[in-house]
Order: sequence, then C-alpha cells, then structure tokens
Amino acid sequence: MNGRELLLALFVPLSWALGFTVAKAGLAEFPPLLLMSIRFFIAAFVLIWFVPIPRNCMKDLFWIALVGSTIQYGLTFTGLSMIDASLAIIVVHLEVPCGVLLAILIFRERPGLIRICGMAVSFLGIVLISELPDTEGQLFAIFLTGSGAMIWAVGQIMYKRISHKLDGLTGIAWIGVLAAPQMLVGSFLFEDGQWEALLHATWIGWGSVAYLGLVMTVAGYGVWFTVLRRNPVSHVMPVLLLLPVFTIAFSVLLLDERPSIGVLLGGGVVLAGVAMIVFAKPTAPTAGKT
Repeated sequence: MNGRELLLALFVPLSWALGFTVAKAGLAEFPPLLLMSIRFFIAAFVLIWFVPIPRNCMKDLFWIALVGSTIQYGLTFTGLSMIDASLAIIVVHLEVPCGVLLAILIFRERPGLIRICGMAVSFLGIVLISELPDTEGQLFAIFLTGSGAMIWAVGQIMYKRISHKLDGLTGIAWIGVLAAPQMLVGSFLFEDGQWEALLHATWIGWGSVAYLGLVMTVAGYGVWFTVLRRNPVSHVMPVLLLLPVFTIAFSVLLLDERPSIGVLLGGGVVLAGVAMIVFAKPTAPTAGKT
C-alpha cells in the first residue's frame, strides 16, 4: 500500500473506534436496539439511492440482517451499555477466532497450527479477563458482548455464501433497509422508554446517532470496501488490530475510563491471538460441501 492507501485504511479503525466510544455515550440516552435502528435507518437512507436492488438474494439478506445485524447488535450493544467501551472492544475481537472456528466446521477449512494456537490464545485471554476481581459482576455483560461476537461470525458466514451476487456497499445498504425495522420491532418488544428517549435526547444523543449512521457506517464501510478492492487483503486486515488500541485511547480521553492493568494485559493476550490468526499464512481448503 502506498501512503494514501495507508491513510485511507487507517481511517477505518479510527472511525470505528471513535464510533464505539460515541455509541457508549448514545447508550446513556437511547435503548440499544432503538439506537441501532436509527443508525441503520440513516445509513440505508443515504446509500439506497446509489446501489442496485439485489433481487436475486433479498430473502437471504433478510435472514442475514436478522442474524448478523439485529440479533448481533442487540447482544453486543446491550453488553456495551453495561460495561466500559475499553473492555467491550476487547471482547468483541472474539469474532475473529469464532469466524475461524465456524469456517472449520462449515467450510471444512484447514486453519493450520498457527491459527489454532491463535484461537486458543484469544479464548485464554477472555478467560483471564473474566477471572479478574474488577470484572466481578460484569460477567453477564461480557457474555452478551461475546455472544454478539459469535453471532457476528455466523452472519459473516451467511453473507459469504451470497457475496458473489452483490458488492459490499449494496450489501450494507440493503442490510440496513431490512435490519432497521427489525431492530425497531425488537426494541418495542424487549425494551422500554423509547418515546421518552426520543423526546428528551440531548445533542450528545443525536450527535451519537448521526455519527454512527453517517461516519461509522456509511463513510467507514465505504472506505473499507474501497481499500479492500484496491489492495491485497493481507495488507489491509492488519490495520484492524489498531481498533482496540484507538478505542481504549478514545474511551480514556472522552469517557474518562480507567481500564485496569489486568484488563489491559488480558486484552493484550486476546489481541496476540487475533494477530496470530490475521498474520498466519493461508492454507488450502479441504474438499467438501460449501
């Protein structure tokens, strides 16, 4: 990657990290599913005019939106509402080893020894964090966030099956169209206080919603798919390892969080495992059904 492409690539973890921190502030004013519903309504409204209608896979996209967005964000952001952003972003990175595990089970991919070790190291890091005294009473929130990471990996496997039928931005736009009303229904089924939140939200709450929809989703994913299209995946993926670093920095600066040494060390173990997975050389898949 040249300097310009590297700067574009760095914009992605930077914008997503700030979005994760901003979302924490938004969750102080909106229920999680309502916040995500408005986010995806905004993103879909902006993108829908520039992408085609994927008529050949709308049914698949409905289920991908339900699993990979509605359920996933419901779990992840409910967990985020209960714990620090710095801890949540570490747990969210379980999506990488979970994705590898599902690829082994579903696509019969051979991960290789280094990736297997990386998976084990990542899960060990989460176990270490869960045993810390300062995470006592937060295990349910960690479980919700970790479950969201697993569901995200399931959604990615589902999307992989139809990814040859549409480009990335088309997928984001139409998943937003389908997920936003799903999340709204889920909010009125499982949450309360929606009207009060909408009527009494401050500029911080609405600013959070706008950032999540316009910058984190539209700009972030737009740049991400552009960089992926123009550069080898192996050159681009490592920049995402900066996501927890940026998130922790923003959470300290903007939210006045103070992650403990134990959480940081456990997070380092998780990220070491993720790095082993990301940097490992690919292995040839075994023959099997996909």
